[in-house]
Amino acid sequence: MTFARAIARRPLRRLTVELGLVILAKLAFLMLIWWLIFAPHPKPDASAAAIARRLAPSTNPPEAHP
Repeated sequence: MTFARAIARRPLRRLTVELGLVILAKLAFLMLIWWLIFAPHPKPDASAAAIARRLAPSTNPPEAHP
């Protein structure tokens, strides 16, 4: 008995194979989107000095609004 004939005679196995292929295709597509859109961005500096600079008060005095 060939593989194609075994799948044709067992619809549940065929459904399982098709669903598995759809899930793998969607996963590959989402990974491709992630690599194209999100991966190229540089990682922000998360060192203690960089955080201290971001949280430090501004050195410029605030401007008065008329």
